[in-house]
Amino acid sequence: MFKNAVKAIVMAIIIFEARIVLKKYKPRIIAVTGSVGKTSTKDAIYSALRSSLFIRKSRKSFNSEIGIPITIIGCDSGWNSPVKWLKNIFEGLALIFLPNHYPKWLVLEVGTDHPGDIKEVAKWLKPEVVVITALPDVPVHVGNFKDASEVVKEKKELVKAMRKNGALVLAGDDKLTAALSKEFPDASTYLYGVEAHNDVSASNINFQYKDGKLDGMKFRVEESGSSMPIEIRDRVGHHQVYPVLAAFAVARALDTSPISAAKALVIEKGPNGRMKILKGFNSTTLIDDSYNSSPSAVRAALTTLKKIEVSGKKIAVLGDMLELGRYSAEAHKKVGVQVAGVADILVTVGTRAKGIVESAKKNGFSPAKIFEFNDGKSKEAGKKVRELLEEGDVVLLKGSQTGIRLEKAIRELMEDPSRSKELLVRQNEEWLRI
Repeated sequence: MFKNAVKAIVMAIIIFEARIVLKKYKPRIIAVTGSVGKTSTKDAIYSALRSSLFIRKSRKSFNSEIGIPITIIGCDSGWNSPVKWLKNIFEGLALIFLPNHYPKWLVLEVGTDHPGDIKEVAKWLKPEVVVITALPDVPVHVGNFKDASEVVKEKKELVKAMRKNGALVLAGDDKLTAALSKEFPDASTYLYGVEAHNDVSASNINFQYKDGKLDGMKFRVEESGSSMPIEIRDRVGHHQVYPVLAAFAVARALDTSPISAAKALVIEKGPNGRMKILKGFNSTTLIDDSYNSSPSAVRAALTTLKKIEVSGKKIAVLGDMLELGRYSAEAHKKVGVQVAGVADILVTVGTRAKGIVESAKKNGFSPAKIFEFNDGKSKEAGKKVRELLEEGDVVLLKGSQTGIRLEKAIRELMEDPSRSKELLVRQNEEWLRI
């Protein structure tokens, strides 16, 4: 009880300080929300604009009621350390009372775990630009809402808070997201997506290989009659093209140089744990999508795995998709149907993932090529996959974050595990203790 009270007081102080900082320095805000790809989109926008604007981005995936204020202040999470939170409070006070060379722009990731999260933030966050990624039928965290429509309703609170004459950047391939342009006709709207009808689109998307192994992607960005080549060297999947297109759409909305954006995005690394290509043990390839999971994201990841050319086996390591509520059982069954037509070996982690296994078997997946592990056994799953690896194999790893932690499995499979802190998600001390 006392600990919760202290936490509430600290949050109130940090939020109050963030609001004062915004009033003092008046930065213009680009807010990114949606149900998939928020962090990748936020990072791509920052990369595209940083050579043209004095801009700061949310660190990692700080998108919560407390994550947004600490980004505004420019500090890191204090986790469970009173000393660190006290330091953050003093940093906020320094910004308020002392002169500071504060960014002119902020690109902030805005998420929602529960009803009212975004509505509360929107009371004091007034963005200049709002970017909304796809809004799938079964979004992440939907288990905390009455249904998927309530998640969409929550996301729209950010658009309602947008400043007059602001810009609305929407994932145009997603009908639900694109339809928001009609709900907010006063905004300057820009659509992005791989389909040609968008204001910013992509063409000639191809996977790239080096020495017979997956190396990245190459495509062209089509925008305002111009066409620019883009290469992504460290990640793969059509859904990884969308953040790049969103960045170009924002650059267009702000009338900044598309050439500068293109140069920056070619070298942009993207966040860890989102379809990142890693070198695996025994000359294999790992596709690290371990940050989190949802039905649409798993579907996209498996679609990518199916398209990859391999000389060895395709192995899918899939963990539970959490916080889906009444959608959970059916969502896991659908994954089982899809994986049966994609992978040669299936490894699952978690109780809910048993639904994937049963569905895969019903759709012809050999039981001899399925390996199941219980909750908290990601490391053991990784060790098992390592035993199965042969040169030329490709391994996709995807699962929800808090309960599954597939980055632990990936560490067992990396060619150089000593680089785990550099390349994997959740490698700070607080996460490693969990």
